[in-house]
Amino acid sequence: MKNNLKKLSKIVLVAAAVCGSSNAMAQEKLYPNTFPLSDVRLLDGPFKEAQELNIVTLLKYDTDRFLAPYLKAAGLTPKAENYGNWESDGLDGHVGGHYLSAMAIHYAATGNQACFKRMNYMVAELKACQEANGKKYPGWGVGYVGGVPNGADLWKGIKEGKTELIWKYWVPWYNVHKAYAGLRDAWLYGGNEDAKEVFLKFCDWAVDLTAGLTDAQMEAMLANEHGGMNEVLADAYQITGNEKYLATAKRFSHKDILNPLMAGEDKLDNKHANTQVPKAVGFQRIAEVANDAKYNDAGSFFWETVTQNRSLAIGGNSRKEFFPTAASCTDYINDVEGPESCNTNNMLKLTEVLFRMNPQAKYADFYERAMFNHILSTQHPEHGGYVYFTPARPRHYRVYSAPNEAMWCCVGTGLENHGKYGEFIYSHTQDSLFVNLFVASSLNWKAKKVGLEQHTNFPYEEKTELVITQGNAKFNMLLRYPSWVEAGKLQIKINGKKQDVTAQPSSYVSINRKWKKGDVVEISLPMHSTTEALPNVPSYITFLHGPIVLGAKTGSEDLKGLVAGSGRWEHIAGGSMLPVNDAPVIIDDNRSEIADVLKPVEGKPLHFTMNQMHIENAGDQLELEPFYGIHDSRYMMYWMQLSNDEYKEVLDSIAAEEAKLLLLEKLTVDKVQPGQQQPEADHFVQSANSNTGIYMNEFWRNARSGGFFSYQLNTNGETNLSLMVRYWGNEWGNRALDILIDGEKLVTEDTKDKWNVSEFRNVFYEIPEAMLYGKKRITVKFVPHEGCTAGGVFFMRLFLDAYEQMNSYD
Repeated sequence: MKNNLKKLSKIVLVAAAVCGSSNAMAQEKLYPNTFPLSDVRLLDGPFKEAQELNIVTLLKYDTDRFLAPYLKAAGLTPKAENYGNWESDGLDGHVGGHYLSAMAIHYAATGNQACFKRMNYMVAELKACQEANGKKYPGWGVGYVGGVPNGADLWKGIKEGKTELIWKYWVPWYNVHKAYAGLRDAWLYGGNEDAKEVFLKFCDWAVDLTAGLTDAQMEAMLANEHGGMNEVLADAYQITGNEKYLATAKRFSHKDILNPLMAGEDKLDNKHANTQVPKAVGFQRIAEVANDAKYNDAGSFFWETVTQNRSLAIGGNSRKEFFPTAASCTDYINDVEGPESCNTNNMLKLTEVLFRMNPQAKYADFYERAMFNHILSTQHPEHGGYVYFTPARPRHYRVYSAPNEAMWCCVGTGLENHGKYGEFIYSHTQDSLFVNLFVASSLNWKAKKVGLEQHTNFPYEEKTELVITQGNAKFNMLLRYPSWVEAGKLQIKINGKKQDVTAQPSSYVSINRKWKKGDVVEISLPMHSTTEALPNVPSYITFLHGPIVLGAKTGSEDLKGLVAGSGRWEHIAGGSMLPVNDAPVIIDDNRSEIADVLKPVEGKPLHFTMNQMHIENAGDQLELEPFYGIHDSRYMMYWMQLSNDEYKEVLDSIAAEEAKLLLLEKLTVDKVQPGQQQPEADHFVQSANSNTGIYMNEFWRNARSGGFFSYQLNTNGETNLSLMVRYWGNEWGNRALDILIDGEKLVTEDTKDKWNVSEFRNVFYEIPEAMLYGKKRITVKFVPHEGCTAGGVFFMRLFLDAYEQMNSYD
């Protein structure tokens, strides 16, 4: 591997030295074995439809509103007001960075001139902001381009070594990383040389700002989510060859995550998933550009453990944004916040880097699974809205963004996703052409003066055809033998002549010959149906046909917030949770044969009936179809599967738990998980002298003597509310505290020696009507007594008239 890394590093640095201003040359300089996106065009099919719809959606947004935070931060006059939602709550500017990337990507992918014009306009405005920042803040702001609100105090303080200030802001390095990526992409995909200049000056700013920080200060700061800062600095090193960028990229590599991964240790339990994935992308980029085997160990091990142990069948990962423990994977069923779209966007970036360094079919197998089943599914096929969470809970649903409304992180990555479908269909290493994905498309391989078209209706047909449309050249064509085609079943014909195929599934078939215009390669891709268990929850299975995850529509009742507005929690499908015990349950003693009884529906490709199965709670006839095509509906993705002996006992047990859970959710007006970044940000956390952590797989926050912590909770105007607070039942030390509602004391609590049991305890406090009257929200504050600690507090809920009904809840 070290020799391979060394060779690759030489290729990378030579490529970086080549000059050129076109977007194609820029892409080849940064990713030398990737075809420029402008040289691949999608042909008719679902991905082209998604791409074209996405451009329509993108052009509904207002560029000046995206730019407003940058202009404000630089002391310039905005031409429009900020967007709302996250773009006015502390992450001002982050979606604007994504939008710049999206403009560049879609221009490269389609040649759309409106995208090109907007891209160039944004770069010009950001360049003006950079120049203004340098003049306004000569002590710290030379080269700065960012929209972080009140950033002057933060960045000046960080340069002075006050890294603790980072915790008073909402993930500012994550925020500015989006501007870095947008500028890089405007050069990389759009060929804008000013963007490259602004990007490198921005990288200089990060180098200078952090140069005086100790390693300990850097590590403490990196505990705050910081996106792919190490990745963009590695890009700057590759562009320039200047070692200062590589050194800073390594300083931005969080050792708390990096070191265990280098040692092959999975320490990801209860870690915020999309905080970690961009770090791993950066680890792998450092490995790629710097011939660093240890960083390669970290990035590749991260990919292996996440894809093999922590991903659902659609290729996505995380629940409630965090990697669950093995024991907590039942949360995928119990909760509605399933895999986050951002995570998969970044996992595909990591997959591309790994493939460039070591082109193995397993990377393409995963890429295909995630692209078809998760990324494609996150775009609404009519209005083009984007999805944040994809619930795996039986009979739940997804909600979608609307242009100019929701400004979530997954809107940011969603803006980009549907322009990049052409990026990994083909790749090359010198004289070898890899055909990685079966997607209708054309390729212009300029170096070989060869044109190629792929004609396919995959996955609705089990074949694809490659046609050499221009040129004559000798090269090795490597055709992926996908993991889902059984051994000995893949068939290849060249100009009608059957070829010998000795390769095995999840590998490549090599055909090295002189190719000429008119040559036709036919590939037969026989698919079959299989099942796959939910990670660490073997009683739940999903169905696949080939690489395509199948789901079933189950109804359209109570699709609350189907198209989200700008409400703080509208990215979560907040309609009623239907009882799991009343969902369809497959009863079968032989799981290995369940998929064999699926029957194709005549005239409807990739649709299957389940009539031959024993299914309880089936209701109307169930029909499986590609999950990516299910929208505006509740659905089944994962199915409980029980043996005949298990059936009655298990469902009775689940029914009791479900009744308690659904009552809990029905009575909850608002809730917050202390210690988790997003729920705390959503509830405008304030704190001083406060810590967070994890105990018994649950998150907590406390405050020490002289400190406090507080949250804003919605009341919905109700006045008959109770507050539930979850504590650990065996705390030690002094634990006296006051709980205040809008500054007025609700109660004094002391959990020291209160229970003396090693289990969690939920305490309910009735809130006087006078504390709630006329209010839509309240601030709940925890203040320790002198010499005491308030908490840990493990969870909080506001309940509607809940004291009597829920006092026994545990």
